[in-house]
Amino acid sequence: MRAEPPVVSNAGPLIVLAKLNLLHLLRELYGYVSIPRSVYDEVVHEGIRQGHEDARRLLLFFQQAQWNPDEGNETATPSSLREALLDQGERDTITLALTLEDPLILMDEIVGRRIAREQGLRVRGTLGVLIEAYQRGVIGEDDLRAHFAEIATRRDIWINGDLVERLLQQLFSR
Repeated sequence: MRAEPPVVSNAGPLIVLAKLNLLHLLRELYGYVSIPRSVYDEVVHEGIRQGHEDARRLLLFFQQAQWNPDEGNETATPSSLREALLDQGERDTITLALTLEDPLILMDEIVGRRIAREQGLRVRGTLGVLIEAYQRGVIGEDDLRAHFAEIATRRDIWINGDLVERLLQQLFSR
């Protein structure tokens, strides 16, 4: 069995997977996911403060999985990232990933994904996580289609419906 590369997640995929009640996929696919402190505070503390149910679900999942936030090291942030148009969570996610060997970043935000790739990092979004779960046999085709349909139609998930449709066509038109 191959060892999984280290995985670091930004807020977007955590929030979407919590809304869909699919956080277990992260553990099944990757074993452990590192979460920078700023991302943890955003998705858990700020989410609970704002009354989001998915934030409570994330807190319980992190406690049960025993995934603790990574405190990081702000002095490790490359100067190019300090000046980039990123929020703190994106910056900390990329910075943490840069300290790991061959990491995978989970991130949905377009600018953050571009900057991570410019740093030589591999990036996968929420849809990519679901596709990987399908390809590895963790979920079936019907489940994948149902999750994609829910993502495309929910107003509290900010993933472009056209992208969802395009990926489904690419995946199943072979």
